[in-house]
Amino acid sequence: MNNTESWWEVMAKGFLMVLSGPSGSGKGTVSKALMERNDDIVFSVSATTRQPRPGEIDGENYFFYTKEKFNDMIDNNEFLEHAFVHTNYYGTPKKFVMEQIEKGEIVLLEIDVQGALQIKKNHKEAVFIFLLPPTMDELKDRITKRGTESKADIDTRFSNAFKELDFVGEYDFFVVNDKVELAVLDIEAIIHSERLRVKRHKNIKEQVTKKQVTKKGGN
Repeated sequence: MNNTESWWEVMAKGFLMVLSGPSGSGKGTVSKALMERNDDIVFSVSATTRQPRPGEIDGENYFFYTKEKFNDMIDNNEFLEHAFVHTNYYGTPKKFVMEQIEKGEIVLLEIDVQGALQIKKNHKEAVFIFLLPPTMDELKDRITKRGTESKADIDTRFSNAFKELDFVGEYDFFVVNDKVELAVLDIEAIIHSERLRVKRHKNIKEQVTKKQVTKKGGN
């Protein structure tokens, strides 16, 4: 424990934090900004069969797999979740996530709605956050300005976004990404509150009592 950390921050159990939302809501941008401000959050790299976008790095942004390799991993039960989204497969390698949680780390998982719902069935203690655009017009404008999809792809993603909004009620929290820095602050507030959940701690009474005894001994 360093001088800036309290026992209730250090002793909290690790947990999985799921961030999802429609394409164009800014999941990648918000996740990157959140990671830059918080070195105690571990990013879970997902696997996909889609082609890399300009600047994306295999093993850092995604694990880029062929459909054959992806299907082999499904057969071997190596994914925490997997889904077919738009025109490609996406999935979360299980081993890395579970190892980090066991170490007490917060694991940030940026996935689509289908994947989030799969995880919710088997991992009730995960924290689910839905990232929203301020308006749907803004969402379409963001997708278009990326310049990485065809018109058909843009129309598909925009249509799917309306369907995904139907699942907001399945999440624990929603955050509106109007300004990235404000969205990050909202997520940090969620993390702080989750660290204070009683179920994420053991022996709270012992921790409090131990500090009191130490203080008396120092007087």
